[in-house]
Order: sequence, then structure tokens, then C-alpha cells
Amino acid sequence: MGSGQWHVEKRSTLRNDSFVKEYGSSAPETGCLSIVVLGASGDLAKKKTFPALFNLYRQGFLNPDEVHIFGYARTKLSDEELRDRIRGYLVDEKNAEQAEALSKFLQLIKYVSGGYDSEEGFKRLDRAISEHEISKKSSEGSSRRLFYLALPPSVYPSVCKMIKTCCMNKSDLGGWTRIVVEKPFGKDLESAEQLSSQIGELFDESQIYRIDHYLGKELVQNMLVLRFANRFFLPLWNRDNIENVQIVFREDFGTDGRGGYFDEYGIIRDIIQNHLLQVLCLVAMEKPISLKPEHIRDEKVKVLQSVVPITDEEVVLGQYEGYRDDPTVPDDSNTPTFATTILRIHNERWEGVPFILKAGKALNSRKAEIRIQFKDVPGDIFRCQKQGRNEFVIRLQPSEAMYMKLTVKQPGLEMQTVQSELDLSYGQRYQGVSIPEAYERLILDTIKGDQQHFVRRDELKVAWEIFTPLLHRIDRGEVKSIPYKPGSRGPKEADQLLEKAGYLQTHGYIWIPPTL
Repeated sequence: MGSGQWHVEKRSTLRNDSFVKEYGSSAPETGCLSIVVLGASGDLAKKKTFPALFNLYRQGFLNPDEVHIFGYARTKLSDEELRDRIRGYLVDEKNAEQAEALSKFLQLIKYVSGGYDSEEGFKRLDRAISEHEISKKSSEGSSRRLFYLALPPSVYPSVCKMIKTCCMNKSDLGGWTRIVVEKPFGKDLESAEQLSSQIGELFDESQIYRIDHYLGKELVQNMLVLRFANRFFLPLWNRDNIENVQIVFREDFGTDGRGGYFDEYGIIRDIIQNHLLQVLCLVAMEKPISLKPEHIRDEKVKVLQSVVPITDEEVVLGQYEGYRDDPTVPDDSNTPTFATTILRIHNERWEGVPFILKAGKALNSRKAEIRIQFKDVPGDIFRCQKQGRNEFVIRLQPSEAMYMKLTVKQPGLEMQTVQSELDLSYGQRYQGVSIPEAYERLILDTIKGDQQHFVRRDELKVAWEIFTPLLHRIDRGEVKSIPYKPGSRGPKEADQLLEKAGYLQTHGYIWIPPTL
């Protein structure tokens, strides 16, 4: 430590023994493990699921003596053809160090083809899994089976029915069967509830892991620690001190060939109703009585239940010019590619504080951040309020960082003030420490049986209750999308809404990530 160098330990050793004893899962973390990727030939599996599994394998979290990975899809492929398809997504071909690990990892992958409503196909899959379990001398029912549905939600019911019929552990001898489902989980309250009911009839809630990859991001996972492990935040985190909260997602590119798919959902269903709302829960929730997953998820549900209905006056929608040029997008589409909406939480802590959720495509920058803006200093003797308010900013991506904007004296002989920052930039502070991808963390949580960072059914229902009335008004054309130029900040009306909500923009100050 004296040299300024960081000592990096494997993540599995970072929790102390008492923490693991109190909050660890009771389900076995050793023994035969079969990971089944359904939709194995699709983009999500190639770009996210398999790379996450490879990184877990490379870091020692997937024991090759216990684990086998099965790909399942309709496409007819051999084992080697699937391996060739995903090889380029797993590692840089120039990286010789990982070549050996990649070769061993690929040998763990077997492919089975079949339809998503085909009992014959899933029986073949079950036979392949059983052969692996027998080869590992695993007694029937004691093994672990994880099914990752990298599929569109329309096939979830049929796939889950086939898993339940054909691929479950045969008896309960300490093993388990779990399923991971991806968003979008429905398009509104009715469709989400229907999907939840169909899956809920087949599996217990403890077996269902509704994945939202934002909950696996490093700085999102840091929220509870920041709020509840630091004394100086506790008295500040309320309506007496905070003027407004912004949760922002910006992309500097458009729909890029997936306009037809995006047009069915729009930016609110794609980003705000799930990712940003989950972040809001962590910012606004009360302290849970423990770190047990159910206690944390209970507090998140309470926050969502306190959100008042959204009014059209506190919503601005936008659609970037050129969006409808995509031949897969209808010429009269009203689907928003940009949205700013204000949520208000009716409880003792947050009454009167606007939570501004903003997301957009084809904007002038790419970033995701949480911005807590504090109230003005009363009795401002330095007359520096025009320079900007104090802000606590959590930069989720890119260049992960936390920084506090504050007013300081400008160095020199005169008494002049200037805005500066207290800065924790991860790339500088934690040099050499690899920040895991969200999917790595969440898949590992699934294997461990930790549901803390997954969405519970009642939580999903309340989230849809908040946004469904607005979404239906948009679908009926009652709330219109305003055109905006690609590469801009979005519609100017959105900035006017922020100003009306009490957000004061800082002019003349730009946070610059420090260089190493």
C-alpha cells in the first residue's frame, strides 16, 4: 500500500465471512451445472450472453469440471459451427494469452437444434443435459440447471412450458432449475401481467430471474453503499436539501437498421420504464432492514407505489428527423425516440422534488448518469449562485465516475469564486482493476441464487402501472412527438420543461475525465 499500488483480490474473497453467513444463498454453489442458452444463434447470445460466460470461466467462476454449456435454437448447426459463430465475439484474435482459455471454453459448448414449442426438441435437449450430468456422476435431481432465454418475449410461454414438461430436475435432492428472462417483459400492464401469469403458473417466483442489465452496472450497484454507508449523505438525501434529481440516458446514434423493432416499443418502453425507473428506485428508496434480496426489493416496491400519475404537461416527446426514412418504419409513426418525463413521489422524504427521467437517441453525446442537484445556499454572501448549484453526479457510462460539483475560491490574490469538483474517476483511482460487465455479474448472481438485482413480479406490475396510461395516450396519438435534429440536445421544449421543474443548468463548467 505504501507504494500507492492497489492489491487486487478475486471477487469471490471480497465479502467477509459474517456477511456471507448471514446473506449468502442456501442453495448449493457446487456440483454439476448445466447452462442452457436458448436463442443461441441470435445477436443477444453472441454479443452478451456467451461473452459473459467466457469471462466468468476465464476468471475461475465457472469450474470446467462441473459446468457444461448448451446452445438451443431453431437453426440447424453442428457444435463446431456454433463455436465458430461466437468465437469472434469472445476474444480479440490478436490476444494470444486468452487463446488457450478460449479453446478450452469452446469445448464446453454443445448445440441442440429444435423448435421453441417442440417437445421432441426439448426432449433431445434434456437427454444431452442428462448425459453431461451422468458423466459428472451427479445423482438424479441434485444437479443445477440454468436456462437463459435470449429470445423475444412472444415465445417465453411456450419455451417455459417445454422446460417445465421436459427439462426439469427429476427430483428434489438439493439441485435446482432457474430461468432468466430478458426485457421487454410486456408492452403494457395487461400484456406484462398476462406474461407473468403464464410463467408464474409453471415456476415459483424464486426460480424466475427477470434480468435488467442496468442493475448489474458497477455504479448502480454502488448506490446502496453510497447512500447507507456514508454518514454525511444521510441528512442531505431528502426534500429539505435536494432541488431535483435527473436520471439521463443519451445515445449519439439512431436506431441503425432496427427501426421496425424499435417502432413497436419506443424510447419509454425500451429505456425509461425499466432501466431508468430501476435506478430511480435505488436513489429514492428507504434503507432496507437488511441486505437480504427481499428486504431490498420490498423498499423498491414502496417507492414505485408512491409515484403519482404522470401528467401530459410534464412530458416532452421527440422523434429525430430521418427516423421515418427507415423503410421498416411507418411514414406516419409517432413513436418517440426521445422522452423527458417528470415523476413525483408522494412521501415524506421526496414530496415536491421532481425526478426527471430523460432518454434519447441520435443526440449530441453518449452517456448515462444520475445528477442530484441541491438547493441554493441561503444568504449567499459570495453572490455566486449564478455559477451553479452543488451537484452530485454519478456517471454510469462511459468513463465511470462520481464527482461533486462545488464552489471554491479561484486561486490568486482576489476573492473570486469558481465551480470545481471532488472527483472519483474509476479509471484513474482503480488502475488495473477490471470492472465486470453487467451480464457477468447478473449471471453469477443467478447461479448463486441471489435475486437482489432482479425484478420481482409485483415490482414489475407497479412499474407498468406508472407508465401504461401515458403509453396508451401516445399510442392513440394524443401526445405527439416533436421533431429534433440528429446530433442536437433534443427538442428545446425538453430544456424548457427542466427549467420549469426547477433545474438550473450550469454554464461555463464542463466536467473533464482526468487522464491517467
